[in-house]
Amino acid sequence: MDAQGRGRADDVDPADQWVLNPTTGEYELRLSPSAPQSGIPGARRAAAAPSPSRMGAPAGRTTTPVAPGRDVPPPRRRRSAPPEEPLPGRRGRRPVKQKSKAKKALLWTGGTMAFVLVAGATTGYFYLKHLEGNVGTTDVGDAAASSFSKDEAFNILIIGTDKRTGEGNEGYGDAGSVGHADTNILLHVAKDRTNATALSIPRDLIVDIPDCRTKQEDGTETVVAGQEDVRFNRSLGESGRDAGCTMRTVETATGIKPDHFVMADFNAVKTLTTAVDGVEVCVEKAVDDEKSKLVLPAGKSKVEGERALAFVRTRHAFGNEGDLDRIKVQQQFLGSLMRKMTSGDTLTSPTKLLKLAEAATNALTVDKAIGKVGTLKDIALELKKVPTKNISFMTIPVKDNPAETVKATVVVEETQAPAIFDAIKNDVSFTEVKKQEKKEKAEVAARLKGTKSAASDVRVRILNGGAAGGSAQQQLSYLQTEEGVTKSENAGNAEAALAKTTLEYAPDQADQARRLADIMGLSGSAMKPGKSVTNAQGLPTMTLTLGKDFKGAGVKLNSSTAAAPGVDKSTADKAQCAS
Repeated sequence: MDAQGRGRADDVDPADQWVLNPTTGEYELRLSPSAPQSGIPGARRAAAAPSPSRMGAPAGRTTTPVAPGRDVPPPRRRRSAPPEEPLPGRRGRRPVKQKSKAKKALLWTGGTMAFVLVAGATTGYFYLKHLEGNVGTTDVGDAAASSFSKDEAFNILIIGTDKRTGEGNEGYGDAGSVGHADTNILLHVAKDRTNATALSIPRDLIVDIPDCRTKQEDGTETVVAGQEDVRFNRSLGESGRDAGCTMRTVETATGIKPDHFVMADFNAVKTLTTAVDGVEVCVEKAVDDEKSKLVLPAGKSKVEGERALAFVRTRHAFGNEGDLDRIKVQQQFLGSLMRKMTSGDTLTSPTKLLKLAEAATNALTVDKAIGKVGTLKDIALELKKVPTKNISFMTIPVKDNPAETVKATVVVEETQAPAIFDAIKNDVSFTEVKKQEKKEKAEVAARLKGTKSAASDVRVRILNGGAAGGSAQQQLSYLQTEEGVTKSENAGNAEAALAKTTLEYAPDQADQARRLADIMGLSGSAMKPGKSVTNAQGLPTMTLTLGKDFKGAGVKLNSSTAAAPGVDKSTADKAQCAS
């Protein structure tokens, strides 16, 4: 969708039309002494409305005369004093600065940069309606939720197309492209708003695209037939597929249902980076890419506009020149952009915030359910609650397509991806999981600290819970003859097989447990505080269950493996250098 010339007057800077009222703490429309209230696109004079072309809005668009419950003040009389009238409540001198109550609105939008975080600040009714007019909408039927809930977790699919849209973008995208799903991120925002996960979906991922019902421009509906074993990016544009088809494809591939979608064009990254006066990026090696025209020295640089777009679009300057490496660069860029947008320099500048709001909404297309100003504002206010340090960026784990001789596409890595999909579906925070794992690691490490009893005082029974046949007896012989653990016995097979060897013990047996852990090389995680049982003599004893990881009698165990798949993950609060 063309981001140029949609719903705004090129000769009017919206930021110049709004000033802070120190009495209410809100931004209000400035009434110029030489002109009535008509500076904001979408606002209309009570007496005579200007033409749509002067308003900067498309012809035929209905505008609202005034905000509900608010009268239009009469024009002020001209004075010989300064042309700018003081607001009500001022007493002819500059007021003491007060903390603005204007809300910081955070909108997520996508583009070829992955997606961008947008901060906007205004409570002005007319201006919010103007921003709504900037946003394009698509009716995707039941592919999207019918409404937005402020009390639940939600998933927004961020889509950036490769269509050559907008002035100066002729050098990007495929010539004649109908607009494929070039960059895709599934953004999950937790129910408690403490965290969010941004999951990148490679465009070259092989998926099944389901049949999808689309609505045509004339209001009629048609069903676009699905396809099997094709690239994910074909879920949009091809054969008339809309964003709803892409949403359905995401659900088919991951089991996660997107609630809404946001789609943006190339201009998003250019206008947003310009609005914040550039974004800092970092590269390990100097870049001189003839295809994207990107030239950067090694180390840190500031990019904006066309150069920023070249940075996130280039595929030949990083890694193996593939799409997966470009995704990493886009995620790093996005984190930097988000930090800049939420910096004090940006959030305290009404002019920058309004420029960001203009840039973002002019680049956005969303589903109809969230296309209204009130809904967009609700989403924005919910998103702003998420700390950047708890926004995790990751990519669906993939591997080369085994069906190809020349590797060009990828398929889901079945050993890792399901765990990530399940975590998102169950509203599990990856940042919180990391914190919990750190806490648990400290707790289990503490189990190994303390006094150890003599080996002759260790009382334990041994069960085979998945180790090779005869392992319990072999380990018993080793402990008794080699380590002096004479109060031990073979208790046969466990009721169920275990992946890991465990040692269960009562609190008063902790010193015995630490001695046996030292002998066998057990980690703290293998030690399970619980209760003791009785042995053949009726005395309290610990229970050692040999799992599938048992390597043989006398061989110490090493169970320091990662608890979760080795997923490449980053967070929005930390700067990284692209390589």
